[in-house]
Amino acid sequence: QVQLVESGGGLVQAGGSLRLSCAASGSIVSCNAMGWYRQAPGKQRELVATITSGGNTNYADSVKGRFTISRDNAKNTVYLQMNSLKPEDTAGYYCKCSRGFFGDYWGQGTQVTVSS
Repeated sequence: QVQLVESGGGLVQAGGSLRLSCAASGSIVSCNAMGWYRQAPGKQRELVATITSGGNTNYADSVKGRFTISRDNAKNTVYLQMNSLKPEDTAGYYCKCSRGFFGDYWGQGTQVTVSS
């Protein structure tokens, strides 16, 4: 089993930056892919970015060029660097470990609030 703990959220002005971290209790190498998702009040959870065990990345169109996902297997941690933040980026951000047949694991989330 993998337990995930997100950190790094907070309140930031538009145009600012934050770096989110997702620390895993177990090895993230066991995760076929790691991802960041977000959910704003009254909206469905949506994909922000994913990174595979091979390092391939994928981003939502709304964050391309502003957000960067990365992983440090030695530290069992995945990061989301968020630059040029906009008020519409305000949401709870959640980390996910995808293990295919063995299921998905989610963290408890960290809140990001961007003021205009």
